[in-house]
Amino acid sequence: MSNRPARGATNNATSRRFNLPEREVDGDWLDERHLIDGAPPRDRTSVAVLKPKTILIRNTSPDIPFDRSINAYGGCEHGCIYCFARPTHAYHDLSPGLDFETKLFAKPDAAALLRAALSKPGYVAKPIALGTNTDPYQPIERDWRITRDCIAVLAETNHPLTITTKSDRVVRDIDLLAPMAAKGLVSVTLSVTSLDPVIARTLEPRAPHPKKRLAAVATLAAAEVPVFVSISPVIPAITDHEVERLIERAAQAGAQGAYFLPVRLPYEVAPLFRAWLEAHFPDRAGKVMGIIRSLRGGRDNDPSFHSRMRGQGAWGQLLATRFAIACRRHGLTGGHPWLRCDLFRPPAGPQGELFS
Repeated sequence: MSNRPARGATNNATSRRFNLPEREVDGDWLDERHLIDGAPPRDRTSVAVLKPKTILIRNTSPDIPFDRSINAYGGCEHGCIYCFARPTHAYHDLSPGLDFETKLFAKPDAAALLRAALSKPGYVAKPIALGTNTDPYQPIERDWRITRDCIAVLAETNHPLTITTKSDRVVRDIDLLAPMAAKGLVSVTLSVTSLDPVIARTLEPRAPHPKKRLAAVATLAAAEVPVFVSISPVIPAITDHEVERLIERAAQAGAQGAYFLPVRLPYEVAPLFRAWLEAHFPDRAGKVMGIIRSLRGGRDNDPSFHSRMRGQGAWGQLLATRFAIACRRHGLTGGHPWLRCDLFRPPAGPQGELFS
């Protein structure tokens, strides 16, 4: 087992793509209590402030159903070992490993930057996606409330948005989301990858318990907020046996639909995932990677558009078939709702009033 409780990565290897120097595993951000009283080292979480000039991130990928998104935070304390956003930490000269889940970045000016972007002449509203890179409701949102501030701006302007999270903290903002849902402006997706608390604790060590996430689905559904469940990523020989049960529980909670992706291991994620397998599932590590390679055309990862979102070969077809049958059986056949863009009005204020 990992010697780092409540963390996902087992090491802090540095990205080789950017010629960054190798760093010590413990680094200088950890508690130094063990030097004083012999207590084991603890990975502290730190948060630094980022001051970006813009907050809307544009996307042109042909296999992603949105063209703009907001990332309120950099890094993610949930520590999901499979997270495809881990490599982005290398741009800060930090490791995609432990740094990604312990050295976080917050963007407190996000709501102000969003307001400015929506006020620009000629801005055309289309759904903004929250939670496409790192989780908008990770633990630090409790204190920073940047996601809530952004939602408040979108609610004020009748701007459509989608939210993806694996945290039940999203229900805290139901006072904003329910009125938006009544206008056809929002949908929420909760990620639930496993119902087994032991597997969930190693896969996503600081994410809420799966039961809490399903309870959040039920709460949102009761408030008539369109809610969906993602069982992504499905990991062969680790979580694939839960596909049918996950779909059943999602339906029972009131989800309108569901979707899945086979696990993706881009760039530095692959060696981190391999180390995680050796630490937590040494008995099947080789089998897991063998199946993943069969899903990805003989490689650890397939970066090609369209195929990267689906699995190849017999395993890919089997997962897709099982998922489709389970969704039909439990009535989870609803697609994401069409969100209204025609209600948008620029923000109030000196700039907004000029173009309203």
